[in-house]
Amino acid sequence: MKRQFMRVLAAALLLGAAGGALAHRFHFGIAEMSENPRSGSVEIIHTLMAHDVDALLARRHKRQVDLSTPEDEALLRAYTDEKFYVLGKDGKRLPLKWVGMTASVENVVIYQELDGATLTDIARVHDELLVDFLPRQVNTVNVRRGANVVSLAFDRKNPERKMK
Repeated sequence: MKRQFMRVLAAALLLGAAGGALAHRFHFGIAEMSENPRSGSVEIIHTLMAHDVDALLARRHKRQVDLSTPEDEALLRAYTDEKFYVLGKDGKRLPLKWVGMTASVENVVIYQELDGATLTDIARVHDELLVDFLPRQVNTVNVRRGANVVSLAFDRKNPERKMK
């Protein structure tokens, strides 16, 4: 019985170690886009893996970054403004406002807002966050309309999607 327990324990440890090695192979970001009827705006909340954001900014700026400083938060803001945007029906960018960000050991959460707009004002979504840095990065934007959610997937080959 003890021998069987030791085998199961060894197998579990090996699987855990392998899982840790494989975990970094999957790069993803997720965002939620929804209307806030009280503020009359569209709110966008992005969640990205902290180690991916840190590595990207370090490579781009050739130094370690500290997202708790205003200077380095500005680097993330500029990158986000370049790689994520929404287009109106006329094909022009709609003015996203940077609300802020929070960072933990695991995640970086970015908050944006489109003032005085509804989801129907958005014709297309462009999301290349981390795709330029991580070839296998896949981003998902969940568009929430009340209880209904539509998911849009973005990757290197498909950086832009029509709003559904």
